[in-house]
Amino acid sequence: MTPTGPAPAPGTGTLFGRLRDRFRAHPLAFDATLAFGVLICMIAGSLTGPPGSRTGPTFGDRVPTVASVLIMVAGASVLVLRRRYPFRVLCFTVAVSLFELVSDTRPATIAMSAVVALYTVASRTDRPTTWRVGLVTMALMTAAAMAFGPTQWYAQENLGLIAWTGMAAAAGDAVRSRRAFVDAIRERAERAERTREEEAGRRVAEERLRIARDLHDVVAHHIALVNVQAGVAAHVMDKRPDQAKEALAHVREASRSALDELRATVGLLRQSGDPEAPTEPAPGLAVLDGLLDSFRKAGLPVALARTDGDRPLPATVDLAAYRIVQEALTNVQKHAGPNAEAEVSVVRVGRTVEITVLDNGTSPGAPAPAPNSGHGLLGMRERVGAFGGTLTAAPRYGGGFRVQAILPVTSRTGEDT
Repeated sequence: MTPTGPAPAPGTGTLFGRLRDRFRAHPLAFDATLAFGVLICMIAGSLTGPPGSRTGPTFGDRVPTVASVLIMVAGASVLVLRRRYPFRVLCFTVAVSLFELVSDTRPATIAMSAVVALYTVASRTDRPTTWRVGLVTMALMTAAAMAFGPTQWYAQENLGLIAWTGMAAAAGDAVRSRRAFVDAIRERAERAERTREEEAGRRVAEERLRIARDLHDVVAHHIALVNVQAGVAAHVMDKRPDQAKEALAHVREASRSALDELRATVGLLRQSGDPEAPTEPAPGLAVLDGLLDSFRKAGLPVALARTDGDRPLPATVDLAAYRIVQEALTNVQKHAGPNAEAEVSVVRVGRTVEITVLDNGTSPGAPAPAPNSGHGLLGMRERVGAFGGTLTAAPRYGGGFRVQAILPVTSRTGEDT
């Protein structure tokens, strides 16, 4: 069988990869190992004499003093604390290096610990501080070696301190820059992930609100018609059974239409592979006459005036216009009284379409619904606001109510239909 687990990270299975992961998990152990390695290098360097012949430097012709060995041990041991106290460790190693250079006629290679401490400071601070501290360290150690060293001031051992301190500062600054670059990339990726999640949440909330508006419009319209026709049937059941039968037929038709629209709306929540997905187009102004007929059958006289020439609208605008007329007439059916009449006008003006619904309401003394009350007006405002249009809903002078919506007919891509 082929294993299906996640592939190991590069270098995890190798000895170097295991050591690297272990040292990352235990930085103090790495610093202790580094300090021991620096001590070995300093002792080996102390046993190596300067080049005195054509064959190069000799090894073992000089032995460091006990004081030099103790200084090297102290300078290497303090490197264990280099991450916690970088500036203090640098000051200590520079101090012992200067003491060794000034006091001994054959100084040991204690300066190596100062080079490591300078690298640590450079990798953990900003660039101006790195170069200021580096120049001070370079100047002090080089001046001490030139002034008090056993060789000529221009000897390569003295000039080598300039190179070592300069490389330490440059390497530390490069590591700091790379670390900052990686952190910036990681932060940018995390911010992009958060933004993507917030955008997905926003779209889900918008879709839920849109579906809630559709469900409200469908249920409020058809239930209002069912309520009116059922009331008529109950009123004339005994005296005029034919009229009651007709009213019940309207109830059956309205309930069937409600179920069909509910099935189409809820069908939007199905997955793409689910069966019985809705295939009928969304309602629009093309079927406005059928909508008005349903209200007329429910006993609400509705007059229609259209000057848009039946020109097609963008699908989303067309659906919003249809729902606005539906909700406005439903409010008339519910609140305007038994003798109310309504007028609907659809006017195309330039790049906008104006939908107006008027009713004569009840008697002038009857209370009118508040302009901002109920979910119907709120849903209409949200629909119009989604397209950047305007909605006006207010009582008319002398009685009745007026709803006017102005919707842009230019799509979001800038194409006028």
